[in-house]
Amino acid sequence: MMKYYLFIILFVCMVAGCGNGQVPLKGKVVFSDDGSPVSLGKVVLSTATFQSRGDLNDKGEFLMESLRPGDGLPPGNYKVSIVGAIDYGMSGGYSLIDPKWSNPETSGMTIDVDKKTKFLEIKVDRNPQPKK
Repeated sequence: MMKYYLFIILFVCMVAGCGNGQVPLKGKVVFSDDGSPVSLGKVVLSTATFQSRGDLNDKGEFLMESLRPGDGLPPGNYKVSIVGAIDYGMSGGYSLIDPKWSNPETSGMTIDVDKKTKFLEIKVDRNPQPKK
């Protein structure tokens, strides 16, 4: 009988979401000038002691993960950066977005993540330097 109650308690916890407290967070990265998606790179949300990331797809969408794909991140205040938005075409490697976004200290964006946070839209400027 005790095993039965233990099973019910564990099942209720799984359904109710008690457990790791992670927040599932989706989002999209677009260029500020025309709203087109940034389809290369990775969004990184970081604190002094933790980092979560989400790969951008061809629509500019991402899903944050910490340890496993789509597992989310803990609530908190995060600095935002975007890394790897590089076009390796004929130019041999060119950042598509303003380089300030590659560093959480220079991006100028922070976000408070809590249980109510569901979606994050990030608008970035294109790289102001001409292709070389």
